[in-house]
Amino acid sequence: MEIIYEQLRNFPFISLFLALGLGFLLGKFKMGKFQLGGIAGTLIVGVLLGQVGGIHVSDEVKSIFFALFIFMVGYLGGPQFFASLKPSAIKYLVAAFGMTVLGLLTVLGLSMWAGLDAGLAAGLAAGGLTQSAIIGTAGNAIDQLGLVAAEAETLKTNVAVGYSITYIFGSIGPILMVSFIAIVMKWDIREEAIKLAAKLGGVGELGEGEFNPLSRVSTRAFRITINSKFKKKTIRDLEDVYNADLTIEKIIRADQNIVLDSAFQLAEGDILFVSGLISVFAKAGTHIGEEISEFGDHMDFTEEVRRVIVTNKKIHGLTIAQIHHKAKVSQRHGVYISGISRMAKPLAALKGTEIHIGDEIDLVGRKKDLDRAQKLIGYKAPSITATEFVTFSLGMVIGYLIGEIGFSINGTHVTLGSGLGCLVSGLTIGYFRTRHPKIGAINTGAAEFLQSFGLAVFVGVIGLNAGKPAISAIKEHGAILLVLGIGVTMIPMIVQTFLNYKIFKIKNPIELLGVLTGSKSANPGYAALLEKAGNSSGTPTFTMTYAVANIFLTLWGPIIIAIMS
Repeated sequence: MEIIYEQLRNFPFISLFLALGLGFLLGKFKMGKFQLGGIAGTLIVGVLLGQVGGIHVSDEVKSIFFALFIFMVGYLGGPQFFASLKPSAIKYLVAAFGMTVLGLLTVLGLSMWAGLDAGLAAGLAAGGLTQSAIIGTAGNAIDQLGLVAAEAETLKTNVAVGYSITYIFGSIGPILMVSFIAIVMKWDIREEAIKLAAKLGGVGELGEGEFNPLSRVSTRAFRITINSKFKKKTIRDLEDVYNADLTIEKIIRADQNIVLDSAFQLAEGDILFVSGLISVFAKAGTHIGEEISEFGDHMDFTEEVRRVIVTNKKIHGLTIAQIHHKAKVSQRHGVYISGISRMAKPLAALKGTEIHIGDEIDLVGRKKDLDRAQKLIGYKAPSITATEFVTFSLGMVIGYLIGEIGFSINGTHVTLGSGLGCLVSGLTIGYFRTRHPKIGAINTGAAEFLQSFGLAVFVGVIGLNAGKPAISAIKEHGAILLVLGIGVTMIPMIVQTFLNYKIFKIKNPIELLGVLTGSKSANPGYAALLEKAGNSSGTPTFTMTYAVANIFLTLWGPIIIAIMS
């Protein structure tokens, strides 16, 4: 066994990747709707491996990966954060900010009452408010206190201890609150979600195998029959009847491809390949002709699904129905929305769904039609290999420089630190790319990987370096921290939910719960809401408030350290 321990000490990066692998394996553990998650799992495994003693990974590794993580948080959240700053969203933004302030005040109040040190207080905030980024920003702030190395290391170990003890209930609490509020208010979440979807232009109750029609498009083949409504009518006549929500993509007559022309007259026996919204196909019924499924060798045309990032300010805040109404038929001809994603979370493509700058829209159509629509909407999402390393690298440089800016709180000089500096830089560049799409493109998948991997490496290093002192601190403070963590998790949610309902008049149950989970940056709580709702009608309010919460909760790390010191 000692041989294994020696290898872990001599090759700390083996220990680090072992912590990552086993941590994410542990993170898959589920208990009901609760899942530990890879980040918390990595921290726990790191602390356990750290009991070997003598394992130390360079703090520079920890700092670099945290900077990558926090930069990507800003980069991905920047477009939605700035897009949320509009008059109609003020009450949601104030509600989200109020939740973060209540969280800060609760942490400070309970920490002072219990006599916790600055490290434990910051860990209490990180776990109880489920904002892992606080670990990094608090750690940066501890480095600025001018303490001797041993004292600073103790405080940073206590940050990890506080987080590991309080994180589990911090994740479970919002799940319980979603169910508790629904019971107290006597809300049927599923029924309320269906009502909200219908209000936004969706459909009623969805059964197994059904879907929201405006989120899906299809291509079907019809043969013009003797009774067809469109026999002897032109292509333009057919498309005009359905307001260009159906598009003829190809016509076969006597086994010959016909060159499409809007004035071409349809005849009995013609085979039409038609693309469009499934809801419109349902209205068309048998008016077009006989639907067929055998095409012979004629199914030789292709369509494309293209993800386009919204940058056009003129369509920001408009619903899909409003955009459809304002756009000329020539602009939207042959182009259909098959899906919308905001901050990597899917939105239902309903008539009443608002489009925001930074949203990613999946368009279906032929290349020439998509090229035309793309120019009016924004720019094509970068491919998996397209990352602008010049802008990315300069952004990191700017972030580190911003981190050198300092201020004084309670007589203690505190700099923003590389964490907050890179957050501000990421936010700025993320927003800037919506205005200048050719600059700063980073594939969303690559950005999400750097965000997840950066945080995982960061907490893994913390766990390994904390070692045996972490277990001692858990034994000493575990019980009180667990109780305080419950308070930090629940008190802000209870108070803010009352304020949201009574003061801000957020009466719709789905929107209220979306704001609650978003303001708490509570992904598990949001997942519980999604499961109960059965659709994504709560996503708009969740993403809006989640972006605000992510930014401000991260800022509280240095504030807590400065005040509690």
